[in-house]
Amino acid sequence: MITEKIIRTITPTECEGLIRPIHGDLEVLSDKLKLPILISLSFGAKRLKQISKDVSGITDKVHSKELKDLKMNLLINSRVFDTFPPTVKYIVTERGLSFFSVFYELSDWGKHREKISSKYN
Repeated sequence: MITEKIIRTITPTECEGLIRPIHGDLEVLSDKLKLPILISLSFGAKRLKQISKDVSGITDKVHSKELKDLKMNLLINSRVFDTFPPTVKYIVTERGLSFFSVFYELSDWGKHREKISSKYN
């Protein structure tokens, strides 16, 4: 079995080296709103109200908190325009875009769950 081969050829230090960054990334993206916000921004720079339309059902205060967290983790940037009132647009960084290959893999993997759910419903 493939799993047995992997387990036997990896040292505990290597295992920890694999788990630690994954755990950190999952912690950053664990909130159910961060991924939809990142996906919304993958279609281009947007203002808070535009993101709110894409990711509905939450307040501007919660959106602002999530955007700050994403900025702190270098997944998005904000750009302030010199207008009155000031206009702020958010955009995905290169690091944020690098997650999209993972998102697609997770989406494909998640389709297996849909098959299981439909089988038992």
